[in-house]
Amino acid sequence: MKTSTTHKIAAVAVAALASGGLTLAAVPVAHADDTPAASAAAREAAAAPATLDTLSRFFARDGVTALKAAAPHLEGATVTVNTLNPGFVAGDRGAAVALPEFAATKAVSADGHTASVWTVRSGTGWKVVNIATGSDETDYVAKGGAQPGSTVFREPQIDAWYVVRAGRVLPLDPDAVKAVGAAGTTLAGYQQLVHRRYGDKLPGSAYDRAGLGGGYDTGAAPGAAPGAIGPAAAPAVAPAVAAAPEAQAARAGAADGHLGKGAPLGAVGAGLALITAFAFGVRRRTTRRS
Repeated sequence: MKTSTTHKIAAVAVAALASGGLTLAAVPVAHADDTPAASAAAREAAAAPATLDTLSRFFARDGVTALKAAAPHLEGATVTVNTLNPGFVAGDRGAAVALPEFAATKAVSADGHTASVWTVRSGTGWKVVNIATGSDETDYVAKGGAQPGSTVFREPQIDAWYVVRAGRVLPLDPDAVKAVGAAGTTLAGYQQLVHRRYGDKLPGSAYDRAGLGGGYDTGAAPGAAPGAIGPAAAPAVAPAVAAAPEAQAARAGAADGHLGKGAPLGAVGAGLALITAFAFGVRRRTTRRS
């Protein structure tokens, strides 16, 4: 079920960037709204003809599925993906353990390969910002969220999935078992754990002020430092060289990013916000394990 993620995003710059490089600026963090109306709007974006065309190209990459034979379709419910909350890490009073970060919809090709389509609210509408191989997002939300009152969330720094139930943080995958044990831990115990791991890497910390939290250095290639926390610069996007995003999707340029293991807390939101404005990203996962 679980797939480990690579640390690389293939990002596709839109035509607006064709005339020059990308300037990183302050961009509001994009989030998913956890309401039925929001889920419906997110699914509509995932089901758009342009998205299905990109999914066909996605499944056709690396020769997995022939482009014309991909015939992707959406399957199951669109779900909200929650991510570990920096306020909870800091120990802020009343802070939720996780916050909604993006919506995910499972896509399936004609030959059974799967992908996860990520969407976020941007301005007045919803945008598709990433496609990831496999279906971890919808699988784990379904696995952990069956009981009322349960909250499924991801700790992106170690790619671990948990469910909060009756005041306990319970593991949903092997990475989470390594972190909290098979029986899980209390919310207080988990807060102490993540505070020890990331408390000195929150926004405004010396780690963040040194530029490590954002994963950027003026003389270095972009990429988040392992375990970094807080709003981070998005994966850099190469200047566009093709006019149409659909054409670019077939030959996406790679840019280092950390939406998998080693991701800064908040990198998913901040990164997706910037990708929403400038690019269409695809994230590949390899090495499936049960």
